[in-house]
Amino acid sequence: MTERSVHPTRRALLAAVAGGAVGGGFLGPVRGYLSAFAPLSGGAWDAAGDDPPVRVPSDAGDATLRYDDEAVPRIEADDEAALCFAAGYAHGADRLFQMDLQRRQMRGQLSAVVGEATLDSDRFHVRMDFATAVDATWDLVRDTEAGPLVEAYCEGVNRAREDLPTPLEFELLDYEPAPWTPADVMLAEKQIAWTLTGSFRTLRRETLRAELGADAAETIMPHRLDHDAAILGHANATDGWPVPDGDALRVPVSDPDDDTSSRASVATDPEFDGWLAGVEPPAWAGSNSWAVGADHTDSGEPIMANDPHLSLMAPPVWYEQALRHPDYQVRGVTFPGVPFVIIGENDRGAWGFTNAGCDVIDFYGYETRADGAEYRYGDRWRSFEVETRTIEVAGAADRDVDVKKSVHGAVLSAGAGGDEFRSELGIAWTGLSATNATNGILGINRSRGAEDIDEALREFGEPTQCFVYAGRDGSVRYRVTGRVPIRRTDGEMVPGTRVFDGSAREGEWAGYTPYGESSWEGFIPFDEMPHDDDPDYVGTANQRVVDDDDYPYYLAEDYSEPFRGIRLWERLDALVDRGDVGPADLRDLQRDVRDGRLEHYRPVLEEARSELSGDARDDLDSVLEWDGEAERDAREPLLFVHFLDAYEGRFVADALGELDGRRDASAYAPNQWVLATLGDEWFDGGRASAAADAFEKARGQVAAGGWETYGDYNRTAIDHPFDQSFLNYPRYPTDGSAATLFNFRVESGAGSSWRQVCPMDETTSQCILPGGNDGNVYSDDYDGQLRRWANGEYKPMDRAMRGDLAVRFAGGDGE
Repeated sequence: MTERSVHPTRRALLAAVAGGAVGGGFLGPVRGYLSAFAPLSGGAWDAAGDDPPVRVPSDAGDATLRYDDEAVPRIEADDEAALCFAAGYAHGADRLFQMDLQRRQMRGQLSAVVGEATLDSDRFHVRMDFATAVDATWDLVRDTEAGPLVEAYCEGVNRAREDLPTPLEFELLDYEPAPWTPADVMLAEKQIAWTLTGSFRTLRRETLRAELGADAAETIMPHRLDHDAAILGHANATDGWPVPDGDALRVPVSDPDDDTSSRASVATDPEFDGWLAGVEPPAWAGSNSWAVGADHTDSGEPIMANDPHLSLMAPPVWYEQALRHPDYQVRGVTFPGVPFVIIGENDRGAWGFTNAGCDVIDFYGYETRADGAEYRYGDRWRSFEVETRTIEVAGAADRDVDVKKSVHGAVLSAGAGGDEFRSELGIAWTGLSATNATNGILGINRSRGAEDIDEALREFGEPTQCFVYAGRDGSVRYRVTGRVPIRRTDGEMVPGTRVFDGSAREGEWAGYTPYGESSWEGFIPFDEMPHDDDPDYVGTANQRVVDDDDYPYYLAEDYSEPFRGIRLWERLDALVDRGDVGPADLRDLQRDVRDGRLEHYRPVLEEARSELSGDARDDLDSVLEWDGEAERDAREPLLFVHFLDAYEGRFVADALGELDGRRDASAYAPNQWVLATLGDEWFDGGRASAAADAFEKARGQVAAGGWETYGDYNRTAIDHPFDQSFLNYPRYPTDGSAATLFNFRVESGAGSSWRQVCPMDETTSQCILPGGNDGNVYSDDYDGQLRRWANGEYKPMDRAMRGDLAVRFAGGDGE
């Protein structure tokens, strides 16, 4: 691919700005530009290609902005504030609608521009009051080193918002975006933290206990999955992780099977349950990361890799950027709306994150007065804090919502229709307090080695993540980051696996202040969080962090199914045993498509074989002979993934049928690791008959879909929020599944949202994005990387300041 100066849309827009819009913020001369000139012709590009760089005044100081041939901004400045201003300008130019949509979701303001369709989402987000938690977070960050940089970034976003034409999506919805604020930057932190840790699994398990009994609940949703693929303590990878000594060693929490609450199990109201299911973050959010130490690589320097699994969106959830400051050079991805690189590398090291699965949310029931205005808390009665807020609704009447709070945090008591239910549910979540991930990420960007990384991670309050780092000094780091509460009832540690009796003050977190600044005194100390310094190698795939017997604190109620984790250790162990591991090996590992579910379900499939005949048995034999590689040209993975869906559906109908009619029973289905282990008693007519029926159904679905191979079905269905053909990405066949390291989940529109492999020698790192960096639909770079991403290809991840100069930011009046 040859490099060009700036893509057509951006160059033409900037040329229009240079013609008179800069400085005044007047959009009149350029309003309607996209409709008048889109799609841009090659002639428009040719005419704009030789334009001089746009000059934009900036009180933050001098900076330059170049765009490379992948629409990645490469920004250089001597002052960090100027660097952040320019980054904000690039974000405002390329992703403003995405930024605005995300903040509207978290603030509960979607209905103001979309209408009644998003009322449930808005009610939930307003009642959780993320916005007030964000204000508390900004109050904490404002006077830190990051504060002025965040303010400079917002000034850059707003300058682009004033200077440039309104993006197409705003025109279609007929509204103009409000200014970007520092609180909006903090909101992006809360959004990803909620996406990764805001689980209602405890409530579903409580409902199963009440509806089916404790034994059934433990079978369907066990506290621990039976495998030995934990991240720490892996026999061939580390010497174990450091257990705290002496007074720091706490007594392990009680057995999760013990009833740690005085409350009897109470099922959630079905309507309330359905409402929560509609707003709960997806359960599939996960990631892969690994690092190999210097003793095992071909270069004698460490190598690290990361690919976070999030929603696949148009434009992507991540935004690429490269920043150069006299003290550091950093390249990687950030969330649109956040100035600093979140995952990437600088001139001293590379880092990545995966979801740790830590339990940082708890639920509390209360004894309340008849009128619901007061709740008992210990030996006192307290009034709920209640504030009425209005949700604006486009094309319909506005809605009033009561925002209710207790000492624990938000209180939810209403379902989708707004009717009151009989119980109040208090929610404590670490993200409802002021947190400081912003300074943590800034410290990582500035880091000059492992010691700086260690200090930066102390600031990282949310979300809880598995952090993996490799440095050019030969260091490797693994650490679980974030604040994890220690629950106590009557002074004793308890796990967070039940709904607590809030009136009896069960399961409380010392030092936690919702919607304010917490002391965090009742949380696992930083030095006692799971970690390993300089392991030979380390790998994470959202599996269990450490076995319970080896760790003195309760960490999590649930982890991901271990299919990826098992395959990761199998391959990583073999690579390290072989030695001389190179970047190509780790790229190949990211492209691994072995689906471990095949072997796990082999007994089930073999039982089904005796129930089938003819073509159905031949197809099943083909699946049983398949090597488990989820490749686009094969037919077997097509049959297999549809069998898994049908088999789960059969379980729900047979075992959870009594829940139907009152709630969505599929929400209570076991994960696929557990489902394969369930015996005849869970299926009408036995497991073999159920599996055979599921396989026949899968064959029917494949025939009805007209799919010949896996790639006919497993395609990149990555859509814009408007779901319009001209805004959606192309459909490309690809490999992988929900259970493979090369991760793609066609059924939920998720997968590897960014891939990077970073060697710490002089070799250039490699990366790829599932789409394009530019969010402007008529740009050549709107989906420019998607086909390569689908094919498992990479591009260079260099930090050079290359590309023709597009914008020069000048301090003062810009002269």
